[in-house]
Order: sequence, then C-alpha cells, then structure tokens
Amino acid sequence: MEAPRLGIGIISAGKVGAVLGAALAAAGHRITGVHAVSEASRDRAEVLLPGVEILDPAEILRRSELVLFAVPDDVLGELVQGLAAAGHFVTGQLVAHTAGRYGTGILEPARAAGAFPLAIHPAMTFTGMSLDLQRLTDCVFAVTADEIMLPVAQALVVEMRGEPVVIAEEDRVSYHAALAHAANHLNTITAQSADMLRRIGVQDPAAILRGLMGASLDNALRSGAGALTGPVARGDVGTVRAHLAAMAKDQTETVDSYRSLSRATAQRAAALGRISPGTLQELLQVLE
Repeated sequence: MEAPRLGIGIISAGKVGAVLGAALAAAGHRITGVHAVSEASRDRAEVLLPGVEILDPAEILRRSELVLFAVPDDVLGELVQGLAAAGHFVTGQLVAHTAGRYGTGILEPARAAGAFPLAIHPAMTFTGMSLDLQRLTDCVFAVTADEIMLPVAQALVVEMRGEPVVIAEEDRVSYHAALAHAANHLNTITAQSADMLRRIGVQDPAAILRGLMGASLDNALRSGAGALTGPVARGDVGTVRAHLAAMAKDQTETVDSYRSLSRATAQRAAALGRISPGTLQELLQVLE
C-alpha cells in the first residue's frame, strides 16, 4: 500500500532545504511553498523547486501537513519559538528540522502547540545543485523522534533514498561533533598540505594528494586505527624532527596542526603496541 502523500513546506531554500525539498517532490509529495529571502536562495528554488510559490513562514505553516526547517542551527530555536508564540503551528502537523546539533527538544514550542517534532540530518555536504540529488542515494540520515513518530521520520528518509540511523536525543551534539571533526578538519588539513606543496613549487597539489588521501580514508574506514601508517606510527623520531624543521617556513596554524595530530597518532600507535612506551615519550618530547 502506497504511503500517503503530504503537503510539505520548506523553510528555507538554502543548499540543504532546496535539495531535500526536490527529493521529497520526486518521491511524490506536494511542495506547498518555500521560504527564500536572498537572491541566491530564490534562484535555487526556481531551479530545484520549479513552480513552487515563495511564501513567508507563517503562510507555509498554514498550508502544510509537514514543515521542514532547513535554517542555520543558531537561527532555528528563535524562529520556532516566534512562530509558536504567534500561533502559527497546527495541531497534528509534522515539524522537522535538518540541524545536526539538535534533536527534537529544540522544537518543544511546536510540540506544545500540538505538532509532532522530527529531527532529520543528512550526513553529507551540499552544493545546492541537482547533483546533490544523486548523492542522497544511500546517504545516512541521523533521525531522532518520539518512539511513536520514529517510523515516520525513517520513512521520509527512505523516500529520499537515504539510510536512516537512529541517534538518541542526548547524543545529538556528540554525533554532530564527530561529523564536524571528520569532514571540516579533513578540509583544513588538505588545504594546509596543499599550501606546503605550493610553497615548494608544486603547481597541482591535488594531483599528489588525491590518490594518497583517498586510499588513506578508505583504509581508515575499513580497518580503523589498524590502518595507521607513516613516520609517527613507525616511531621514526628523526623523520618527525626533520619534518618540524622543514615546516619552519610554513604557517603557524599548519605546524600546530601537525604537532597536535602527530601527538594523537603517537598515542594511538602506542595503545596498539606499534611503538614502545620509550619511543612514545621521545616523540612527545619532539612534538612539544
């Protein structure tokens, strides 16, 4: 039996909201309206949600059975509270958000007004273009909801061709920190490494880093800490000392990152028995 189609409103047409709105429309739902303020978001809505009216949040709430809030984390609470205080939520309405940091607690004003809160966060970076729709296939979504509403949240994710993973309310911040640490810091160390290569005259650092980093990431995801490699994991103290000397010409932030991550790597290598306690101490001294 086919699941019932919903009238879904999107607040707002940022990179995430527009793409998820398009995915829900492709699943057969009716998009009742989208909130878009900037010229970029209006253009995005026109491309990904053609024919959908641009409306203010209050009107979107009035027209929709499900409202998806895809606004920045720091805006979400105040926006929901303001809409609830003005009496715009409808009893029985589904209200979802895409903020990784929060569970359903941030939607408490909507719940108090009779709505059913859902938290649905895609573990993916978005470009805000149609290619994101293909990337949603098998993308993992963190879902948080009351037990009775959890199947609804999971079904919405499956309709977007994603894979739902349940995250407890109290674990949402840890979940989000883990993703930020992996994705954002990978970007930072990639940029720092590219800067170092450019400093020594390499015109296309990506050509050197792409294969190495891709294989390293794949190995780490398959084998965990067992995939540790490199001079720190081998206990090559002299090589680490030479690295630091050569990095005297690089930015302080890059050297600080190298030292900090090398200390963490050394401690993991020691815990795995890859290097001796004595070698660990030598490395930590060099990395001070």
